Amino acid sequence: MQKITIRKNFIYSTLYQALLMITPLLTAPYISRVLGARTIGIYSYTNSLATYFTMVAALGVLSYGNREISRYRDNKETISRLFWEIEALVIITTTATLFLWFIIIIFYQQYRIYLLLLSMQIVGVIFDISWFFGGLELYGYIVKKNAVCKIAGIILLFVLVKDADDLWLYILITVGSAVIGNISMWLYLPKLIDKIGYKSLKIKRHFKQTIIYFIPTIATSIYTVLDKTLIGIITQNEYENGYYEQATKIINMAKMLTFTALNTVMGSRISYLFAQNKFEQIHSKIEKSLDYILLVGLGISFGIIGITNRFVPWFFGDGYDNVIYLLYLLSPIIVIIGISNCAGSLYYTPAGLRAKSTIFIIIGTCSNLLLNILLIPKYGSYGAVISSLFAETIITVLYVHFSKGYFSFFMIIKMSWKRLISGMTMLIVILQMGSKINSSIILTGFQVVTGSVVYLFFLIVLKDKFMVTILMELRKKLGIALKKK
Repeated sequence: MQKITIRKNFIYSTLYQALLMITPLLTAPYISRVLGARTIGIYSYTNSLATYFTMVAALGVLSYGNREISRYRDNKETISRLFWEIEALVIITTTATLFLWFIIIIFYQQYRIYLLLLSMQIVGVIFDISWFFGGLELYGYIVKKNAVCKIAGIILLFVLVKDADDLWLYILITVGSAVIGNISMWLYLPKLIDKIGYKSLKIKRHFKQTIIYFIPTIATSIYTVLDKTLIGIITQNEYENGYYEQATKIINMAKMLTFTALNTVMGSRISYLFAQNKFEQIHSKIEKSLDYILLVGLGISFGIIGITNRFVPWFFGDGYDNVIYLLYLLSPIIVIIGISNCAGSLYYTPAGLRAKSTIFIIIGTCSNLLLNILLIPKYGSYGAVISSLFAETIITVLYVHFSKGYFSFFMIIKMSWKRLISGMTMLIVILQMGSKINSSIILTGFQVVTGSVVYLFFLIVLKDKFMVTILMELRKKLGIALKKK
């Protein structure tokens, strides 16, 4: 097997996350105009329904399978057996889930065509073996084929989707390209595993563990997916769901840039280190990861607040003004989720404490559900945002408090205070820019570049530890290069 390096995997993962982030940046301005807020709201609502069944089909395999493969990745026979046992379990759960899904569709006449098309999303669970390659830290295998399918999907959206009546095409292309990307990963599989007799497979032994990993997944969905479902059911207003969908789309892009790529790669490595009992290395990698997440997350949060007022009108077009105020409220959630995701991905899951973290998620989930029921009837999508902020804060506080020293509030404050000063300075600068120039893509570009320069400059002036370390490494490399000349 090829040599595994965190740096190489981080580059692969970052490039793929960048592609996932660029996709809505390219397509959202076009899709928001041709489909409109109401049609996007319909998609948001129906997709939220399909997402529940997708999660049930997958159980907790993405996290559990990744962890198990990473623990035994040095033994080809063991990982081959693990792969076929876990994959067989996924086939069984997906088949059962599809049966229930089609029963619901029979009795659900509204939006039936869209729900039928979203069935592909559930079927795609069978072919999604990214957990296997992630466990082996072979992120290049995940990225290459998926990237090709994603780019093809983008092209098809621009060519085929022309108006609100083409929502079915939008769903077909979006879901279909993802499923084809999943199927493409199977082309690499024969090189990595051996054939195992199906009679020797022990599937039941994985069911309990996948349930343990599944519970926090479904609990988390209460405030990531159920928000959209409740907005649709309670308000009966597709526009409200459309605004919420677009706002969360921007936040999700920011989350990808802040922590998704890093935690995906680092989580597999730390699972391996826990299996080797290398606790000193684990502490070091967690601290560096949190430091990076706070650096990027705080910068992006302040940046979103600064550019939103001028960004939303030209990006989404007319009729999306409510998205501006939703983004103002949602911006802190990037940092809040960044911390909890780091703790969950780099400590609780690799350490085998998923059951413990589930309790914290359930507490946050119950709080979110209660607040949603109380606030959405009066405040619509704003109520859903406030509920999510409250729930995520509770979960993050619990994660940090019970992390046995791997995370601490003092550590977070120590890493953050200089970035808060730099972020607020950046915010003032880009707000001043926005007050003097009309909304345009050029203005947003200037705000992003200028804001980034101001943020990094003040971090250097304040001698932020992370930035100082980077500058020292650059100086060292530059000195070596000059000596060679």
